Amino acid sequence: MLWMRPFAWVNRNGSAAIASTGVVVNTENVVFSFRNHAFVNANYRGTIFVNLHQAIPTGTTNTLPILFETNGVTLAVTKFNGNPLTVADIAGTGVYQFWFERDTNTLQLMTGIV
Repeated sequence: MLWMRPFAWVNRNGSAAIASTGVVVNTENVVFSFRNHAFVNANYRGTIFVNLHQAIPTGTTNTLPILFETNGVTLAVTKFNGNPLTVADIAGTGVYQFWFERDTNTLQLMTGIV
């Protein structure tokens, strides 16, 4: 049957791109905030390009996990094997590539791409 495929379609309307509007450091984590966006209720699955406009303040503990907050929801950011993304993993301001899957609320930094 032609309509049954062994793969899922992703990035149907292209990759999303968002930019941070602020960063807050506290004793438990570092939270980047983002403007509320149009795909809040979309069942998005695919790559997201995130422009981190704000630098994490110098002297912030390297082991603090990174969280993203938008539309009233805070989500932990991960690396491979579900390990938390930490301050040590953020090289500075600029564009980072992530994989997001709305069904599982997975937001993972894409690294090691050749």
